[in-house]
Amino acid sequence: MTDAPARVRELSLYRRYFDLVAAGAKAVEVRVKYPHLADLAPGDTIRFRVKGTDETCDVRVDRVTAYPDFESLLDGEGSAHVNPTATRSQQLADIRAIYPPEKEALGALAIGIERVADQ
Repeated sequence: MTDAPARVRELSLYRRYFDLVAAGAKAVEVRVKYPHLADLAPGDTIRFRVKGTDETCDVRVDRVTAYPDFESLLDGEGSAHVNPTATRSQQLADIRAIYPPEKEALGALAIGIERVADQ
């Protein structure tokens, strides 16, 4: 029996969210339920990269939970786990500024993450 190698996905983040991940303060990453994320699973590694830089931060995926929309996701996950520095209403506005209604209509993913120590 062989173990499957750990999968590493690279995703971009805006600086303000990257800093929360790097500090270990962000426990849930929000993404649209795009087809390329359909096989994301616990145990996978996500390498977040600050948009436009070479700066990276690795996290381990603990779980992936699908929601019909961003409001349901924030209600189900608790907004403090998504961004402890912003109110729920501010987070909803910020997420919708990134993802327009046609993207939200695809569904939302709450990706439970845990910071991996630098090697």
